[in-house]
Amino acid sequence: MKPNKPSLILFFIGLFCTIIFDWTEQDVFATYAKAIVLPAIFIYYLISSEFEIKKTEGVIFFFCFVGQVYDLMDVESSELGGVISFLVVYSLIVTIFIREHERIRLTKRDILPISIVVVFIVYLLISVLSLQLDSMRKFILIYTVYGIVLSVLSYFCFVSYITKGTHIALLMSLMAISYIFSDIFYIFNQFFSYSIVLVLIRDTTQILAYFFMVEYFLEKARIQKKTIPQ
Repeated sequence: MKPNKPSLILFFIGLFCTIIFDWTEQDVFATYAKAIVLPAIFIYYLISSEFEIKKTEGVIFFFCFVGQVYDLMDVESSELGGVISFLVVYSLIVTIFIREHERIRLTKRDILPISIVVVFIVYLLISVLSLQLDSMRKFILIYTVYGIVLSVLSYFCFVSYITKGTHIALLMSLMAISYIFSDIFYIFNQFFSYSIVLVLIRDTTQILAYFFMVEYFLEKARIQKKTIPQ
């Protein structure tokens, strides 16, 4: 067995246990299960990358940990703390896209699908921000910036996949989709009455977002090593 496999197995065990405990409404055990997934996927990343981690990726993991702690604490400041933490995460990922990826070149055949993507992202952003939540009204500026940054991140991911269709672009898109659904269903859980389906979708997509993010980081590192002259 490869050295990175046990931590990956532990990650998926944590995901499976989270789903089971959410489904059976065992909130305490679900919290313990969710507490496993991020350390497990971080260890998987460290071993897979041979303990080489860039500063930006390190800061991203740090704020993922902070955001996860706020979520698990579930205190009065948790919602705002989690939003700010993941705002930093999304901003840093966008920075990576701008700094380390080739400039996206569009062709005529890309205009229609990209236009659909842009309309869809803008529609989601406006629809979610229009929800009448007390916390969103109180911190509307932060939530607006958060939504815009996530929209920009999603735009880069989806357009990369449309124009290039590479494996790394697929990982980027899956990461963006997971983060979008995780955030949307987190808000739905605040807006609507309690629903086990909403909780399951929120937790599952949040955990999968970590997995796709790590796979994206690892794939990006592999591609960069191949392009470095020997």
